Amino acid sequence: MAIIKHGLKAFSMGIDTHQEPVAYMRQDCHICRSEGFGLNTRLLLATEDHKIIVTLNVVRNESFSEEQIGLSDIAQQRLQCIDGQVISISHAPIVPSLSYVRKKIFGSSLNGTEIAKIIKDISNHQYSDIEIASFLSACAGQRLNIEEIVNLTRAMVSSGKKLVWGDHKRIFDKHCIGGLPGNRTTPLVVSIASAAGLIIPKTSSRAITSPAGTADTMESLTNVNLTLQEIEQVVDKTGACLAWGGAVNLSPADDMLIRIERALNLDGEGQLIASVLSKKIAAGSTHSIIDIPVGKTAKVRSLTEAKRLSKMFTEVGKACGITIRCLLTDGSKPIGAGIGPAQEAKDIIAVFECHSAAPQDLRDRALFLSANLLNMRNGCGLEEALEEATSILYSGKALHQFNEILSAQGGKKTLGAAAYSHVELATKQGTVTEIDNRKLAKLAKLAGAPFSLNSGLRLHVNVGSNLTPGNRLFTLFSESQGEMNYALDYYLNNIKMFKIEG
Repeated sequence: MAIIKHGLKAFSMGIDTHQEPVAYMRQDCHICRSEGFGLNTRLLLATEDHKIIVTLNVVRNESFSEEQIGLSDIAQQRLQCIDGQVISISHAPIVPSLSYVRKKIFGSSLNGTEIAKIIKDISNHQYSDIEIASFLSACAGQRLNIEEIVNLTRAMVSSGKKLVWGDHKRIFDKHCIGGLPGNRTTPLVVSIASAAGLIIPKTSSRAITSPAGTADTMESLTNVNLTLQEIEQVVDKTGACLAWGGAVNLSPADDMLIRIERALNLDGEGQLIASVLSKKIAAGSTHSIIDIPVGKTAKVRSLTEAKRLSKMFTEVGKACGITIRCLLTDGSKPIGAGIGPAQEAKDIIAVFECHSAAPQDLRDRALFLSANLLNMRNGCGLEEALEEATSILYSGKALHQFNEILSAQGGKKTLGAAAYSHVELATKQGTVTEIDNRKLAKLAKLAGAPFSLNSGLRLHVNVGSNLTPGNRLFTLFSESQGEMNYALDYYLNNIKMFKIEG
């Protein structure tokens, strides 16, 4: 129980600082002066029942009392205090694991104990966003060896809860490392595989550097914020789920790291592997396929790099007790037509319903991945497994299974429509020979995806399409005119993201 010595009265600032707690004090406040607190000082705040570490911002507005300490939304939430409550203030304690971060910055390897302490302190909110960013940057660019990645994976699993599936000896999963706009195969694969009898409790992250993650796309269709108990109930009923992993404290340190990665637009190799595998292991998975798209504007640009990443995934998986099969796939062009949560959901439904206009590349990729999961189940040939997956899709069993999952997770939502749309037309004749995946993804993000579920874009062409002036290239969707204008300005400055020859 804290003894309130140096105290100020709590005041809610109504400022959203995401997951980093921030406090606000007058520069001429007696505690600021006596303790020498300044901008970005790390402080320990305490009530009689709770304590947190915060980053200090200095306020010079005289309407803010020198007897008050302002709290951001997350700071007040974690401290569980009310306005006017007296808060104890002192210098934050030294976090010893930061010395290991500095060790890594200077190029040294970290052992399992050091990595575990870093992840534990991050999970306990001991690190500021700047310190988390330093750790991520020090680990990026192939700076983690296999042993470090194994230890990072194990530490991230230990940071949260773990699902256990009783007598089921094999639990399956699927993941794509990303970098390919529109490649939303997961709902299709999960439905096909679970319709075939596989147990596949799929928990997914939200987008890091892309216009949509599986959790974002599924959120446009159903509830993805399931508790652990709700996930168990859905899987018990349907054999599968399509939930957001961040809502259930599975590898919570990973979610904290992902938040900073998103801000840095960074997805380091070692962190990528540990992130993916820690979520699989925490979900209780024993077997998983990893889709690695390869292309010059995908996340993995060369076959050599893809083979190296595949080998590392397999080795780390083996060390952590999960069987991994990596599949190197075509990442030279976008998949499907929709980019952004609601637009990708439309493609998924079209494939499930076997519409003639459904994206065939999305369907074929989903069937290929499903066949590999079915093959892992009992070792049947890939050709036989592909026939089974195709039969499940075209018989309507996959659609039925998908609807069962949606129903179990809270029911199916009606897809929304964006407030603004713009159709971009071709200005020259020729054949589309290339589309820059990275720039196309950024265009959809600037329009508001994935944070606005209805924002994004719909492609009307892909590589190989023949164009004449006036043909539609894409339709852009946004929830505000400002976002629309911002995205269009980016397109006009990067018009060569569509390479048209002839």
